[in-house]
Amino acid sequence: MSSQTWLTQEAADRLRAELENLEGPGRKDVTAKIEAARAEGDLKENGGYHAARDEQGKMEARIRQLKQMLENAHIGTPPASADGKVGAGMVVTAQIAGDDMKFLLGSREISSGDLDVYSEKSPLGSAVMGADIGSTVKYTAPNGKEITVVIKAAEFYA
Repeated sequence: MSSQTWLTQEAADRLRAELENLEGPGRKDVTAKIEAARAEGDLKENGGYHAARDEQGKMEARIRQLKQMLENAHIGTPPASADGKVGAGMVVTAQIAGDDMKFLLGSREISSGDLDVYSEKSPLGSAVMGADIGSTVKYTAPNGKEITVVIKAAEFYA
């Protein structure tokens, strides 16, 4: 099973707009904040300066994350067949500890907010990743309990 990330066109457009904003006006704003705080004098005890530098670091990290995500994503409609296996970018219907649940396996970036999202690296995500539809898998939750998951269906998120 490949670990390709599929983005809808809407999600890709939203991420590109965020990246464009961060690289343009966002960088100018944080630079202006840093310059204004620098003008206040002593940088060792200047809380505004340190806060602006922290904001700049977080913004640059987000820019790198968005660039990497957009560079490696496949945009459009994923293949019609999932070969009967659960993969990234899929909406999984499962029975988890006796309760029916639907969730998106992948990144929050591709979701429009209507589903719970679990990373492929989360305990639940790594348990179901690559599993056959109709199979039963188990994983250990962060609290130490072993949880049984029955995979009922999986389809690509649209």
